[in-house]
Amino acid sequence: MNALWMIPAVLFVLFLVFYLRDRRRTINGFLFNIFICSAGVMLITAAFLSGNPILMILAIIPIILFVLLLSFGGIALVIALLINAKILIQKEGRKFSNYLTLILGLCILGFLILSLIQPVQFLPQEVQLLYSGLMFILLYFFINLLNFLSAYFLYQFNRPRLNQDFIIVLGSGLKGDKVPPLLANRIDKAIAFYRKQEAVTTPPTLILSGGKGSDEQVSEAHAMQAYAVEKGVPMEHTIQENRSTNTYENMLFSKQIMDKLRGSKYNSIFSTNSFHLFRAGLFARMAGLSSQGIGAKTAFYYWPNAMIREYIAVVVMNKKRHAIVVGIVLGLSLLGMSILYIAK
Repeated sequence: MNALWMIPAVLFVLFLVFYLRDRRRTINGFLFNIFICSAGVMLITAAFLSGNPILMILAIIPIILFVLLLSFGGIALVIALLINAKILIQKEGRKFSNYLTLILGLCILGFLILSLIQPVQFLPQEVQLLYSGLMFILLYFFINLLNFLSAYFLYQFNRPRLNQDFIIVLGSGLKGDKVPPLLANRIDKAIAFYRKQEAVTTPPTLILSGGKGSDEQVSEAHAMQAYAVEKGVPMEHTIQENRSTNTYENMLFSKQIMDKLRGSKYNSIFSTNSFHLFRAGLFARMAGLSSQGIGAKTAFYYWPNAMIREYIAVVVMNKKRHAIVVGIVLGLSLLGMSILYIAK
């Protein structure tokens, strides 16, 4: 039994190695999840083998919770998503991007109904094989989602040191020529860090990053700089990066500015909303930046819809890998269908 404890111990060490090397990787979530699962299994097993009735009762509790989650978790999730969708649409308007929780809730509801009815049992055997392949793909993306959420959660514990030369503030769109609340939160988070560092050492320079959209009167960088200066940040401690049109360009063009000013010897972080923090870190990594992020708080009702968008975006970022997995599964399923059909 003692030797089996080596499994979660090794997994924990492996997780720490990957996490401390770079917090901006989805594999951190995967390693953390398998460590937690292995440790949980070992604790429950040890409790039952001990013969201690109190430990055995305590071990039964997570098992009961897991069974309840499997039994009623889907329905609870559907209800929560539908309620959240109603609140979000009421507060943020009827844009397609605000319907994601509603769409996901209806999809999960449809899946639960199909799982209950099991119409596939009335289909030919070869079609059942294809159905099994599709279920495997859904399982793959479900596990991938859990890994993403764990990696996102772990990244929230990032606490940069007060020795930064630059803070990149990521743009997110304007309302006319004004900074809307969502973007204001990002700037305010950067200014708060600026004030903390200013109190102990040389303050960092804020790089306000965002170009001019076709429906915007000025560049995001211009409006963001005006907002920061109005909040008391000296103009000489701000720089506009006004060419970028997406998060990757925010990072890349800001890196070019920092490289030009300091070469390769500087410390930098970026500021965005908490729901966007992990994906922004992935883009920083792609742009060659070692920057970690700080996240502004997001209204709770906005978080589920935003996280669905973030997960979809991360899947698209890794579309080649996911396409290979989906292609292999579908290919094997179609091959199996063909074999069954020929064998008839």
